[in-house]
Amino acid sequence: MGEMINGGLVLEGGGMKGIFTAGVLDFLMDKGIMFRSIYGVSAGACHMTSYISGQRGRALDVSVDYLDTRWYCGIPSLVTTGNLFNTDVVYGLIPEDLNPFDHEAYEKYEGCAYSVVTDVETGKPEYLRVKTCRGEGMDRIRASASLPLVARMVRIGGHKYLDGGLSDAIPLERSIMSGNEKNLVVLTKEVGYVRTPIPGYELATLRIRYAAYPEIWKLMRNRDIRYNRQMEYVHRMEEDGRAMVIRPQHKSNTGRIDKNPEHLQALYREGYEEAGRNFEKLKEYFGV
Repeated sequence: MGEMINGGLVLEGGGMKGIFTAGVLDFLMDKGIMFRSIYGVSAGACHMTSYISGQRGRALDVSVDYLDTRWYCGIPSLVTTGNLFNTDVVYGLIPEDLNPFDHEAYEKYEGCAYSVVTDVETGKPEYLRVKTCRGEGMDRIRASASLPLVARMVRIGGHKYLDGGLSDAIPLERSIMSGNEKNLVVLTKEVGYVRTPIPGYELATLRIRYAAYPEIWKLMRNRDIRYNRQMEYVHRMEEDGRAMVIRPQHKSNTGRIDKNPEHLQALYREGYEEAGRNFEKLKEYFGV
């Protein structure tokens, strides 16, 4: 990496829609740009790791190459392991054998990378620093991407965690409060997106599934209100010069759980191209 920007990089989640972020990050890699402070949520946390390790194209490959394999993602995995995405494969077999992750390169990163998770007991977000992607470090990434109903909770240090997007989908405020006066926010929701309430039947399922963890149900019940308020905050910070935003300009065909490689590759390209369209603005904004 070349230029180290003294600012924050905030990466929203969004399941497979996060492949847009992978395109943005690959563009930044091509331009030799790295951020000193990074906050990744769910899919954003996963793609953050390949960005820091400097493995251009890896996030796209990992997202697309194994879609047809029965053991990667699907009902068989959910039924047998409790995880829609087979964690032994996604966080074990792939990074260690099939598409090796460059641990040494990652651990040379001189900045601070955080995986955003949700404590299921308190319902509060936690920002876990990820200095390594070995052992518990990988668990911190996995916890951030553990969606309710389709993934098991992740235990770390006596606490149980689920997806960071439940409690802090866009951790821009955290980044600013940590001292980052300027931030690049990469969103996976298109311009004009407004989150709507979760259907009643899904809330009922969540209430039963997490009866012992009422804070999770409360977070899901109010998720639309909280998210839309966060978007208003992002807009205010953008107007105040505290944030620059890159996001899809139009609604894509890609769903949160999408196994169509053409959809994913198209959204990846959109992310790359959108970053390119904003590159001159980015250079001016961050003074690089």
